[in-house]
Amino acid sequence: MSDQIGMSLVSALKVLADWRTDQIVVTTMGAAREWPKLSRHAYDFHYLPSAMGHAPMLGLGLALARPQQEVVVLNGDGCMLMSLGCLVTIATSGAENLTLVVIENGIYEVTGGQATAGALAPPVDFGALARAAGFTSVATFETLEGWRHDAAATFALPGPRCVVLRVAPVGAEYHLPTMPPVAERLRAFQEALAS
Repeated sequence: MSDQIGMSLVSALKVLADWRTDQIVVTTMGAAREWPKLSRHAYDFHYLPSAMGHAPMLGLGLALARPQQEVVVLNGDGCMLMSLGCLVTIATSGAENLTLVVIENGIYEVTGGQATAGALAPPVDFGALARAAGFTSVATFETLEGWRHDAAATFALPGPRCVVLRVAPVGAEYHLPTMPPVAERLRAFQEALAS
């Protein structure tokens, strides 16, 4: 799959970091490794412990609780495969302020680089799954140029939105940062939301 992909994860996330203002951003697994290098915002929430597949529902809860604030969820394709039912739940929730970004690299990078079932021929079309589940807006990007050009317009589309970013695996450079304990991170995130 990586032979077909020309966008690096860091470059793709940098586009999002440059666009982002006061949106809540929920990250897990691979995105939680890179996002803290690009953003140190009070509304960043990195959820790692046993979170594979759970970020979209955390984001949905935040979107429903704070309907006036945009929520962006960064979810890997492996995580997405573990919770496909959340696509229907999000689409039928009425949460127009939620964007689910599926970072598709074709592997379970956090657990050792095993290929996902979704990467096997024919590969899963996550945009088509989101569309079939009822997402209002869906966009897929395979090049950094296209993503950079259309990111702001894509986030302005009616929600809920699903954005699929096809990226190259990080490979041997992969490692998770040491994070403060989850209770400490939750407390800081709650304080930011309350202010």
